Amino acid sequence: MTAEIEQMIEEARAGDVAALGRLLERHRNYLRLLARIEIGRRLQGKLDASDLVQEVFLDAHRYFPAFRGAAENQFVRWLREILAGTLANHVRRYFGTQARDVRLEQELTAAIDQSSYGLGLIAVDPHSSPSQQAIREEQSVLIAEALARLPADYQSAIFLRHVEGLTFPQIAERLGRSVDSVEKLWLRGLTRLRREFGEQA
Repeated sequence: MTAEIEQMIEEARAGDVAALGRLLERHRNYLRLLARIEIGRRLQGKLDASDLVQEVFLDAHRYFPAFRGAAENQFVRWLREILAGTLANHVRRYFGTQARDVRLEQELTAAIDQSSYGLGLIAVDPHSSPSQQAIREEQSVLIAEALARLPADYQSAIFLRHVEGLTFPQIAERLGRSVDSVEKLWLRGLTRLRREFGEQA
C-alpha cells in the first residue's frame, strides 16, 4: 500500500489533480477521527469533524506545491500539521484571540500526534516486536479505515476506550449503557476491528 501512496504523491506532484484527490480521500477517515478527538476536547458542539476535514483538504490542495516529502508517513505528518493549524484557527475564532499563537499550534500538533499514535496501538498485539510496533503510525490510517466500517456502537466503544482513554464505567455513562454491556460491546468491536484490519493490511 505504501508504494501505491508514493506513486500517487509522485503523480500529484506532476500536476495530476485527480491523484491528489485520491490521496486525500484515502486519509479522510483518519483525519476525521483525529479531528473528532480534538473537537471533543476543545470545541464540542461548535464544529463538525467532517467540515473540518474539508477545510484541511482545501488547504492541502492549495499548499501541495510546497510539500516536499515523497513517503506516506511524510504526507500523513504534513496533513496532521494542516489539521493542527486549521484547529488553531477555529480555537482562536471561538475563544476571541486574534493573534497567531505558535504555542497553541505546537500543542495541537503534539496532541494530534499522540492521538494518532494511540490509534495505531488499537490493532497491534501488545506482545509484538519493537520493529512491528515501529510501523504503527502508518497503520493508524488503515485502522481508521477499518474502524469506519464497523457499526456505530462498536466504533464508539473502541474510540472512547482506546483513543479518549475512558474507563468502562465512564464509557457506560457516556453511552447510557451498563458497564457489562459496554465491556461486551468493546470486546466484540475490537475482535471485529482486528479482523477487518487484518483483511485490509
